Amino acid sequence: MTQLQKKPVKQSQSYIDSELNDLIIESIREIKGKEIVKIDLRSLHDASTDYFIICSGESTTQIKAISDNIVKNVKESLAERPSHVEGKTESRWILLDFFNTVVHVFHPETRLYYELEELWSDGKITEYEDI
Repeated sequence: MTQLQKKPVKQSQSYIDSELNDLIIESIREIKGKEIVKIDLRSLHDASTDYFIICSGESTTQIKAISDNIVKNVKESLAERPSHVEGKTESRWILLDFFNTVVHVFHPETRLYYELEELWSDGKITEYEDI
């Protein structure tokens, strides 16, 4: 291998996850999402993903706008798309599955009903202040 040729540097998965999670949280804040929480589930053996990011929107219009902004920003910045999306029709709980990170954008009443933060309280919870 010559000096001009370099081996590609593989980014660690935790760095990639951190970059994705930061971008998701910024995308939520851009649309004024509320009560943003990240739950690190990596230490739990029964978790189906590494992270949950949970937030609330005040209306179905805002909830859809938050989820659309996340998808747009992640696609533009990281060339990634969610592997699965649920809930866009009613927009009271939209789920975006980015494999290692699952985003839940809730209507406040729906969020209270399902209590994901309580269900996964054994994970490491990080709360973000509303802007």
